[in-house]
Order: sequence, then structure tokens, then C-alpha cells
Amino acid sequence: MLPSASLDTPLDNSSVLSLREISKTFKRGEVSVPALQDVSVELKAGEFVALCGPSGSGKSTLLSIAGLTESPSGGEAFLLGERVPFSDLSRLTEIRREKIGFVFQYFNLLSSLSALENVATTLLLNSVSWGEARVRAAQLLGELGLSSRVNHLPEELSGGEMQRVALARAIAHRPALLLADEPTGNLDSTTGEVVLSILRSIAKQGTAVLMVTHSERAAAHCDRSLHMLDGKLL
Repeated sequence: MLPSASLDTPLDNSSVLSLREISKTFKRGEVSVPALQDVSVELKAGEFVALCGPSGSGKSTLLSIAGLTESPSGGEAFLLGERVPFSDLSRLTEIRREKIGFVFQYFNLLSSLSALENVATTLLLNSVSWGEARVRAAQLLGELGLSSRVNHLPEELSGGEMQRVALARAIAHRPALLLADEPTGNLDSTTGEVVLSILRSIAKQGTAVLMVTHSERAAAHCDRSLHMLDGKLL
């Protein structure tokens, strides 16, 4: 669905994300609550992987650690071969901005910005000029069938259109890793299939895609599924 010019991550089998014996414990007053227990995951370029499991199984915590927004209590992570420096907050911000894209169930678009401006903002954060950011944002939105909607605010878009804008925003800076948290959870089945097809297309062009989902139908679109229960991979 997206032409190869949209993403320039090479198609190969190199490791994009490697989580090794990750554990996470939260403190609730005097009580320690284990959320993850020695979880190891590896994603390669071009893989589309589903992360499944019931609520409270640890999926969201694992996704947060993969996205470098949460630090593990134990274990280590590597992104594109670089050991993730969880203690260096400025470096974590830099890595997230340059290497990772995020898609959420509730879209998280800025309500005061148009579709084009929402996408272009990601590029501005990566030091792309406003002129180039507008051109690239318009191109991506066009590739996702939104040419006629680029100047519309989020409130003027359907759920499926908002999710496509969110996808364009997430891949505008050509990330190596795309994390999707229930991206079809707020969509009808037909629109959800469109979004899943776009995610599949993004993966085929070399990005590693990790998607949290409760839907077996959504997971069936992926190359493989990881199943979690009580903070462990089954």
C-alpha cells in the first residue's frame, strides 16, 4: 500500500529490538508487585509481531519498556545493536524521537492541529525544516488515501481517518521500530482491516512492528504472536 520511498529501513534479518531477561517490579506502598519476570523478546527488521494476553498480563508494561518510556528493574535492552542506556534520560529521549514510532488506540492527535500539521510535527522534532516537513507529511497522507483531508482537524475526521493520520505521524521520521497499542480497538472491523493492512505494508518495507492486541483476528495478520500471562511469556 505504501511505496518503497516512504521508508528507507533496509529489508534484512538484522535485530532491531532485543529485550533480554527483562523484569519489572512496581512498589505499592510496602508491597512489591511483579509485572514482568525474565521476559526475552527479539524483533527483526520487517517482522510484524502481535503481543497478546489478558488484561494485567504485562503487555502494556513490556510495550512501555520496548518504547523506552519505562525502565526495567532487571535485564537489558538493545535497539539496533546499541545497549539502551535507561539511566540516561536525555539519550532515551533522543533514541525515541529518532528510532521509534508510536500508534495508540485513542489516536492521541493534537486537536488544534490539522492532519498535515499533526504529521509534520514529528518531523520538526527531528530537525526537518517546515517546508520539507509539509511536503513529506502531505505525501504520506496521500499514500494513505487522505489527500482530501490534509487540512481537516481531528474532530472533522472519522475514526479510521484519525488512525491513518496517527500512522502517518508515527512513520514520518522513518523509524526502525513501530509500537502499536490496540490500534484497531476503537475501529469497526472493516476499518480495522485497512489499518492492519497498512501495518503489514510498513513491516514489509523493513520496519519492525510490535502490536499489542486482544483480537485474535488482528493477531492473525502478524508473522507470529507472543502470548503473555502473569508477567511471563508462554
